[in-house]
Amino acid sequence: MKELKNAILYKGSNEFTKQELIGILVVKLRLMSVKEAKELIKNALERGIIKEKEGKLVINEEILEKEEREEDLFAKMVGYIARKLGWTEFEVLEDMKKFSERYGNLDKRIVAYLYGIDKGIDMSIFKDRLEV
Repeated sequence: MKELKNAILYKGSNEFTKQELIGILVVKLRLMSVKEAKELIKNALERGIIKEKEGKLVINEEILEKEEREEDLFAKMVGYIARKLGWTEFEVLEDMKKFSERYGNLDKRIVAYLYGIDKGIDMSIFKDRLEV
């Protein structure tokens, strides 16, 4: 979602046409391909980060900030677990996918926390940062 923040900074506004947002992400900022940009917009619409209003895409900056904080925490947790296990972050993410199947549709930060505990890692440094 950092790409959306970069697009806002580039344009100086949180309102875009779909083509304009794709153009900024792909051509101007060179952050992703057209397909990836379309997928990002689709996901952001589904998650409520972007709303369609009168033919324009409006990025909700408050929700975007919250999403970024959650992503940062998840990335920190995965990195911490990987260091403690001596694995790569990719290996942790792959194993975490299998682990998460037992818990159903839980927030990925909670899954990472439980995964770390399951692997015998002291996850107490993250306990207060999880919003449950």
